Amino acid sequence: MYVKSKMTWNVVLPAENLDIKGLMLQKAIITRLMSEFAAKKASKDLGYFLTVTTVGSIGEGKVRQESGGVLFPVDFSCLTFKMLVGEVLEGVVYTIINKGVFLRCGPARNVFLSHTMMKDYRFVPGENPYFTSPKSSKIEKGVTVRFVVLGQKFVEAEKDFQALVSINGDYLGPIS
Repeated sequence: MYVKSKMTWNVVLPAENLDIKGLMLQKAIITRLMSEFAAKKASKDLGYFLTVTTVGSIGEGKVRQESGGVLFPVDFSCLTFKMLVGEVLEGVVYTIINKGVFLRCGPARNVFLSHTMMKDYRFVPGENPYFTSPKSSKIEKGVTVRFVVLGQKFVEAEKDFQALVSINGDYLGPIS
């Protein structure tokens, strides 16, 4: 699910940027905000950080004695993506193993569809392995699959999510 969020972050500019004023100062603050936003990747509460949409206000700068930089509070809106339990989404298969398949869904790369969550599918090994069902349905690399999210967890060390999904249900599975 895509969510528009409002946030306030403290942006620190190095001391060498203290001599710039006006629009150049705003540009330096926004550039630093966008750089920090891109580096953060994801948070447990909001999901994946996609983009800053608008910058609301930039507060008064406060000099930090220990670093010599200036701290500016910045209010902004951003777009985030987080998979919710029970949500139906689509993903593209990028890896197939005998225990299931890994899918990409938006910025999420650790979406796992276990073989136990693919009713009536069986694994076919080989150079290009795939899963097939008696209804001639095939799950292979590059196929788009509609699934329901069963659970997810945030891995703090990687700043990434892992999700477990299923295709057991109506209108779920490979999309023709």
